Amino acid sequence: MGLFGKTPEKPPKELVNEWSLKIRKEMRVIDRQIRDIQREEEKVKRSIKDAAKKGQKDVCVILAKELIRSRKAVSKLYASKAHMNSVLMGMKNQLAVLRVAGSLQKSTEVMKAMQSLVKIPEIQATMRELSKEMMKGPWVKHLVKSQMLFQSQKPWEQLLLLTRRKTLKQCSRGWLPCVAKEEMYSLPFFCNGMFYLQNAKLNMCKYFM
Repeated sequence: MGLFGKTPEKPPKELVNEWSLKIRKEMRVIDRQIRDIQREEEKVKRSIKDAAKKGQKDVCVILAKELIRSRKAVSKLYASKAHMNSVLMGMKNQLAVLRVAGSLQKSTEVMKAMQSLVKIPEIQATMRELSKEMMKGPWVKHLVKSQMLFQSQKPWEQLLLLTRRKTLKQCSRGWLPCVAKEEMYSLPFFCNGMFYLQNAKLNMCKYFM
């Protein structure tokens, strides 16, 4: 308890470490769920083989549908883990920014990943609580202007901007602290750019290597 009954804020590094521990704990929960589902899948596969030997086509169809549903569930769980890794990497990058900016910035990449995780029933409560914690304390309540502009652009405009940033960074030999690597190569921007490349058949993939 600090002066006037006010609890002093924890250092950003300590906060990030606490959040990271909570996220890793939930990741282990998801890993257990994946293993449980996969064990059930093996049982279903054996049941399908037995039903096929007996000529029970209807049973095979029902079990096959169940197998498809379980695989979709596993895919969603893996996607959740990917979002969690995005949050962990985002917080790690924010700590790096802290050394330059002096405060943690509210990263759109981190908050988007958190919003996706809040929708998952198995980890909903923990992620909602963690999301609320991230929205206060040292997290700055404004977004980086350039990042907001990037989000509003069309895929082909994003692609051109990524190209310019990569070229500029190469020419400056890394002396561009204002252009964060995670911003240039983040998954949403990468996917948007690659989607446009595929449809427009542009031979510019080298800029994403």
